[in-house]
Amino acid sequence: MTAYKNFDFHFGNRRLIGQPFVREQVKRILKSGRISHAYLLSGPPGIGKKAFALAFAELINGIDNLTGLDEQAFSKKSSWFTHPDIHVFLPVPSSAVRKNQVETELRPRLEMLREDPYEIVDFSLRPSLTDNTSAKNLQAFYPIDYFRDYIRKSARLTPNEGRKTVIVLTDIEHMRKETANAFLKLLEEPSDDLMFILTTSYAEALLPTILSRCQHIQLSALKTREIEQALISYEGLSGDDAGYLARVSGGNYAMTRFFDVAQLKSLREEVVDFLRASYIQDAVTIANMAKDWQDRENIEGQIAILNVLEVFLRDLLVYRATENDTLITNAGQLDVIQKFCDTLGDARLQSMIEEVSKCRPMIYQYVQGKIVFTTLSLRFFSLMRDRDTEIPAGQAYKHLPALSE
Repeated sequence: MTAYKNFDFHFGNRRLIGQPFVREQVKRILKSGRISHAYLLSGPPGIGKKAFALAFAELINGIDNLTGLDEQAFSKKSSWFTHPDIHVFLPVPSSAVRKNQVETELRPRLEMLREDPYEIVDFSLRPSLTDNTSAKNLQAFYPIDYFRDYIRKSARLTPNEGRKTVIVLTDIEHMRKETANAFLKLLEEPSDDLMFILTTSYAEALLPTILSRCQHIQLSALKTREIEQALISYEGLSGDDAGYLARVSGGNYAMTRFFDVAQLKSLREEVVDFLRASYIQDAVTIANMAKDWQDRENIEGQIAILNVLEVFLRDLLVYRATENDTLITNAGQLDVIQKFCDTLGDARLQSMIEEVSKCRPMIYQYVQGKIVFTTLSLRFFSLMRDRDTEIPAGQAYKHLPALSE
């Protein structure tokens, strides 16, 4: 398709954050005139995969919204949300399909995404739009009935006013096996006027046959400075608060906006208690804290705990090496950091940080928080003493004796 070759658009400052490589890659794709029938945008959670997928869909159909087409726009629609040839789908709870409430459940979330492409609209992370304190997590998927009744039906539509029918499917790692196989048939026999834009945080979980039929665009983790500037520009935070949140964000901008600075700072006290209990293997305290974190926090709250824990461990690592308090994030806890460094002079802090990183995918994949945090404490016990963990990393199941018999 040569119609895009003369596009001279800019991404500008229209709510898209970072990702300079992806911006240039999308420009090259459009200017080449060789538009694939399927693109996969992958990368860590919260970095803007949905935002860039929606921007890509708008560019395909000439909408001047998330990117700057300006006078080159050939659509009068204000955004992807109102365009008849752009269809966006999220994984949904099975109950929504069973009760024939897919459209009722999806529409308010898509409206939120229209207002803010970085909004958290996933059912798994935000089960309720009216109760943000809910700790319940809903499992959401692409069941086969959802695919047949909605996605495949949209794929059969011919473009109404755009150049292509564009279908955006987010978080496709949540496709049921039978759905993935049915979807594969669409990818194998694409029509010229149909295009898929897919997103995933776990490309390795996808069928290799799906991966092989998509052009892969990989997004990177956002830089701390990019998140800090976005929090100042779009969320109206002060420089100090934005800087602190950016450092504990773990690269996840979308979720970080929901963090309360005061609450996060109070979590530091709990994190310190967790480390102390791990060092002396206070089983009662560890069990109670792990259960409390699971019961009290939803997925994003448990991820926040891991982020605060990782930042504190990085402070220990930096201060132990430099004794420079200007380089640490938790400057208000300098006395605590100094005492930990004195006690943990030989601790394998980098290995402890790596263990924290391994926990995030587990939380996102619905492993119970009390198991994750208890196991993490057991591994910390050895690493704090400069010892190998009792159970090798590749045999984590042995933390649960009943499964290793």
